[in-house]
Parts: sequence; C-alpha cells; structure tokens
Amino acid sequence: MTLPMETFQQASATMRKVLVEIKRVIVGQDLMLERILAALLARGHILIEGVPGLAKTLAIKTTARAIDCTFKRIQFTPDLVPADLVGTRIYNQHTGTFETEVGPVFANLVLADEINRAPAKVQSALLESMQERQVTIGKQTFLLPDPFLVLATQNPIESEGTYPLPEAQVDRFMFKVVITYPSVHEEITVVERMTVEHPEVAPVLHVDELLELQRTADQVYVHPKIMEYAVTLANATRRPKDYGMPDLAPFIAYGSSPRASLNLVLGGKALALIRGREYVLPEDVRDLAPEVMRHRFVLSYEALAQDITTDQLLSRILVTVPAPRVHIGDPYETMKAAPTAPRT
Repeated sequence: MTLPMETFQQASATMRKVLVEIKRVIVGQDLMLERILAALLARGHILIEGVPGLAKTLAIKTTARAIDCTFKRIQFTPDLVPADLVGTRIYNQHTGTFETEVGPVFANLVLADEINRAPAKVQSALLESMQERQVTIGKQTFLLPDPFLVLATQNPIESEGTYPLPEAQVDRFMFKVVITYPSVHEEITVVERMTVEHPEVAPVLHVDELLELQRTADQVYVHPKIMEYAVTLANATRRPKDYGMPDLAPFIAYGSSPRASLNLVLGGKALALIRGREYVLPEDVRDLAPEVMRHRFVLSYEALAQDITTDQLLSRILVTVPAPRVHIGDPYETMKAAPTAPRT
C-alpha cells in the first residue's frame, strides 16, 4: 500500500525535530548523528569507533533522552560474564524454586559502551539478541522489547585489555561509523558549552511514534536498478576481478556478506526519509556504503602488511562500479533507470 506524500513529509519533519534536540548538546559529528537516526528507522544496530573524547557515548545518551523509551547502559569490562548482559536463573530460598532475572539488555535502546573491553564470550552473548530480538536463559526464551537497538562504542587506539570483535559479531551491526576530531570552530563551541550549564534534552518522540516511523520508512520506494547497484557493490568485494579490479583480489580474504546489500537498501530507505524523500536515490546507497561495508569484509595478510585499509579498498570500488542514473520524479510512474556509465 502506497502512503500519501504528506505522511513521508511529516515523518521527515519529526526526525528533524529529533536531530535539532540532539544538536542542542552535540556539536558537529553530523555524519554520526545522521547514521544514528537512520539506524533507528531501519531497526539496525550501530557501532561507533573513535578516540576518547569525541562524544560517542554522549551522542547515544542524548538520542535516548530525545526519545521516550527505555534505555540501559552497559559498561563493558574484562570481568563481565554473559549473565551480566542477558540475565540468569536465581534460586529463591523462600519458595525453593529458580526464578529468572533478566539483564539490562531488555530495553529499547542499549548502549554497549567500549564493547571491545569484554572478552569474546561476553560479546557473543549479544549475538542472539541482536539478530533475533530474543534471549534464551536456561530453557526459556524471552522476546526483547520492540524496538530493540544496540548502540555500541569502541576505542581503536588501545590494545591492552581489549578484545577485537569477532567477524560474526561485527557483521550484525548495520553501520560501523568511524568519527574523527572536530574542526577548530566546532571545538571552540564545545568548550563554550561545556563551561556553562548543560542544556536539558526534552523527549520529542515516543516509542510508539518511532515504531510508526519505522513502518513509514519501510514504504519508501526503491527502484530495482538501485537494488541491483547495492548487490553489485557487495559482489565487487567478493569478486573484484569480475568488475575490472583484479589488483584488489590479493588484498581481500573474504568479501561482504549478503547483509551488506540488504542493509544498503534498508539504510537507504531510512536515509531517504530523513532527507525528505519518499524514494531512494543512488546517492543514498553510495553515501552509506562505507558505514555498511567497511566492517563486512576481511583483509588478507598481504593487505595488512602493506597497511591497506578497508576504506581505501571501498573508495576504489565506489569509483569503479558505476551508479545507475534514475529519473528524479514520481518514483511510482516515471522513475526509470538510464544506461549506466563510468563515473568521472
């Protein structure tokens, strides 16, 4: 069923209100904030990587305050056990029975702060909850709240007391956002704000409204050529020789999983809605490609030896694989794909 255009416009306006409220606290980091909002709409988890002091945790906490929903923060440490996340069974001496005590993962938004500081057995405790939105404790399975999103942070510059995320774990994140230092003017604004009383963030979106916005994002139109473009980008990481990049093959041990092409389309829908459109453009998919794909393929030892990064390989792929040209008009009537041409 096609929704009226006014519904998409109202949804976009609501997301702008959320962004304005978050920007009362967060200075700069526009890409990170846009990706967080896109993850909310697309029901995807997000991993934010950056050096200390770049407002990763603050941005997530501020987003949670702007949305009237349940929020839990889990500080990952080396001594955590899986039960600290999902819960466990506790013996009740008064009744002589075991009772289930659920963990902090039972919330709409879960902040996994410095997720790489906990060992793999703790990180893996999130696998079922992130993929299937449920938790199994003993013989019982419990459904998690809807919506359920994991927003994780990690510090890339430390190695002592850290544990790299397994490939199966990191693949479950829709986005991996890498943030950098603010500009001089942005940092001046940060210092000015931090030396006075912090502004209070008021909820501007209820959890039921977020669910409705997610359903609206599902109705955003995606042209078949754009779907094909997303699949082509993912395939180019698996078989670069087939796309005119044989020199990249020695650097890639394993290409992106099908979650890459799926999340490019789902994320593209959410991004299009945030940007005020009821249809996806190739630019939406291309803009999301680094965040969707940088953590979904494994570099070979040869690439590591030459200090070649996934972002460098992705830049080459995005330049080489041509984006489809679609007519910007009524997506249901006149949006037609034109023959692809190499990008200059």
